[in-house]
Amino acid sequence: MRALEAAPLAVTAALAEKNVRVDYDRVPDEIRAVARQCLLDWFAVTLAGASEDLSRMIAAEAAREGGSAVATLVGHKAKAPMLLAALVNGTTSHALDYDDVHLSYVGHPTAVLTPALLALAEAEGSSGRDLIAAFAAGYETLCRVGVLVAPGHYALGFHATATAGSFGAAGACARLLKLDLARTAMAFGIAGTQAAGLKSMFGTMCKPLHAGKAAENGLLAARLAARGFTSRADVLECAQGFAATHGPDYHPEAALADPPAGWYLRGNLFKYHAACYLTHAPIECARAVAARPGFNADKVREAVLRIDRGADKVCNIFQPRTGLEAKFSLRQTVAMALAGVDTAALETYSEARCAEPRLVALRDKLSIAFEDNWPTSRAALKVTLGDGTSFEAQHDSGIPAPDVAAQGRRIEAKFMSLAAPVLGEARAGRLRDAVQSIERADGVAEMMALAAG
Repeated sequence: MRALEAAPLAVTAALAEKNVRVDYDRVPDEIRAVARQCLLDWFAVTLAGASEDLSRMIAAEAAREGGSAVATLVGHKAKAPMLLAALVNGTTSHALDYDDVHLSYVGHPTAVLTPALLALAEAEGSSGRDLIAAFAAGYETLCRVGVLVAPGHYALGFHATATAGSFGAAGACARLLKLDLARTAMAFGIAGTQAAGLKSMFGTMCKPLHAGKAAENGLLAARLAARGFTSRADVLECAQGFAATHGPDYHPEAALADPPAGWYLRGNLFKYHAACYLTHAPIECARAVAARPGFNADKVREAVLRIDRGADKVCNIFQPRTGLEAKFSLRQTVAMALAGVDTAALETYSEARCAEPRLVALRDKLSIAFEDNWPTSRAALKVTLGDGTSFEAQHDSGIPAPDVAAQGRRIEAKFMSLAAPVLGEARAGRLRDAVQSIERADGVAEMMALAAG
């Protein structure tokens, strides 16, 4: 049902009410643990991304703007006004495309929520408990807005990280500011009129910018709503509103229903390869094949990858030339995995690697069969050698880890591998400990000081 075809449900108000009702004591222990893991993972990828050209550019632009320097730029020796800090840190955290994802709406939640919340919490002196509760609230709002317009919104060409993300950041910041239902709905309206982001920008610096803009949009929306700034309180469902203008699908019942695990946050998926998440299942298939006895990457005659058709418009750069393009190339990432190249290492994604003759030859032997009605996160790979020997593997990267504690240990290892080269082993360890004990902290200033360049 489209938003204009019947009397609409009051979806905006309903989501605002759900957002307002989230408080720390209502968040289960397991969900709080996943929230802390999201935060730790965010610091890891943001510190590692701070040296990227796009991060330096946007940080330099923030420095040129000046203003009241109250919020830390992670990985940089500077502070900035709240909105600019959200913009810079959000962009930086998505620079490597190594941040977490959620497949309910196909987007990157933490890269949007955390920069807005940390900027606001640092400036306002908010407690760690309040920050975790606000993160959980914003996460649920973000996914519900994404589900409202999925899958047509994303398929049409909108980057849901940027669009639904603007609502999520607004919800998170509204919760941290303890806005009531009416002002939270207003914050959603202010966020909705800013929501934008095009999938055509994948493989360029604008994709990370989407996360930064969504964080900035949401923070601005909540702060303006707190001042009494007006908007529409029905932005999601109204005529010419968000759903009506941003795609063919409108599913209010799905947006208001609870997810299978009770919380969308429990379905958060972390990355262990530094590339687009839709390349992860193919990478795992290729790694499985490469590990089989008798496999030799130099003797591959042909390879066939089966994957959902939607990946064609997301990560199918045919002949990548740069490291950033390689992250969005099924052929390049599968070729690297078959050749035993470490797809978790940041240095793997480079112009030189894209031009490596062995990898070019291998990726040219890969054909891709895009399937209809195929699970988004599943891939199947068949590789045939010159003597006719074949190897097959399947993998689904959309299944959340069943053991949250074990997942936490993997996130800790990822954090130290990315943060220690930037901060040093000892300081990275102190930042890790600060994140893991955040709920006992009265504020975030000490944690943010550890994350500065």
